Amino acid sequence: MTTARDLAIVALEAAPDRPVEQGDLSLALAGAEVFDLIEAKALVLDGERILPSAQSPTGDRLLDEAAAALVRQEPYESVEDWLWRRGRGLFAAYADDFERVGLTTRPRGQRIPLRTSRTVLVDSAARREAGERWAAGEPVLAALAAAAGIRDESAGDAEALTGDSVTTVLAAVGDAVMELEAVRQRKAIEDAAFDNVWRGY
Repeated sequence: MTTARDLAIVALEAAPDRPVEQGDLSLALAGAEVFDLIEAKALVLDGERILPSAQSPTGDRLLDEAAAALVRQEPYESVEDWLWRRGRGLFAAYADDFERVGLTTRPRGQRIPLRTSRTVLVDSAARREAGERWAAGEPVLAALAAAAGIRDESAGDAEALTGDSVTTVLAAVGDAVMELEAVRQRKAIEDAAFDNVWRGY
C-alpha cells in the first residue's frame, strides 16, 4: 500500500467520529502522492520544484496516474502548484477506486444499494496494514492526517519529522489547507451578507 491509500483508509475509518473537509483531505492526499512518488523514484525535489524522473509503473493505478501527470518541462512545477492541480477531487477518486477494487462497500437497502449513503470499509489486508501504520504513529502519515483534520497535531509529530523533502511537502500541504479555509471563510461571509441584503427587501 501507499501513504496516499493509507491516508484515505484512515480518513474513511475516522469519518463517523471525525468528518473532514474533502478539499483538505484531497490536498493532503496529493501531498502523500509526492512522498509515494519520491519512494518510487518517479520524482525528486529540488527545493520546492518537482523534478520528474524516468517513468516506470508503480503497480498502483492512481499513483501511476499521478506520475503520468507530472509536468516534464522546465521550469517544472512547485509542490504547491501540484497540490492544487492534482488535489482537485482527489479524495473522490480514491473513494471510487476503493469501491471498484472491493475495499469499500455501500450499505444495502431492501432492494437496491443506497447510492446516497457513505461507503464503508470492508475487512481487508489493506485496511489492517493502514490500521497498523496508524496505530504505530508513523510520522508522515500522522502529519498528513493532522493537516487534513483527521487528528490533532502533537508536538511529537513535528519532532519525528526530518529531511528537507518531508519539511517542504508538509509545509506546502499546511499552507494550502490554510488557504482553502480562508477561501471558505470569505465565501461564508459573502453568502451571509447576500442573505442579509435579501432579508432587507
